Amino acid sequence: MDSKRKSLICANAALSKKAQNLLILQMNKLGSLADYFIICSGRSDRQVKAIAYSIEERMKKQGVLPLGIEGFSEGKWILLDYNDVIIHVFYDTIREFYDLEGLWSDAPRVEI
Repeated sequence: MDSKRKSLICANAALSKKAQNLLILQMNKLGSLADYFIICSGRSDRQVKAIAYSIEERMKKQGVLPLGIEGFSEGKWILLDYNDVIIHVFYDTIREFYDLEGLWSDAPRVEI
């Protein structure tokens, strides 16, 4: 499965759990470790966990397992690593603090 298709599947899984302000950043032109970053947020730690779980389950149905998942137990910033697609699911106030989309402002946005 190519990385763009993978990113769109992950984005749709996040949106199915009402992820807020979802962005897909195309990182491969910036020399990043991944082709795409997905950044989204939830309004509670419970929603953040539900978004991450939805992504993981949808990808598992596609036969794709994550290389790693970090932060699930706290539900404040969950990172799902699918090698060429990295997903950041934030609790909304934590997202504002770290401002990853500001850090990667040069990255082209992918339309969903």
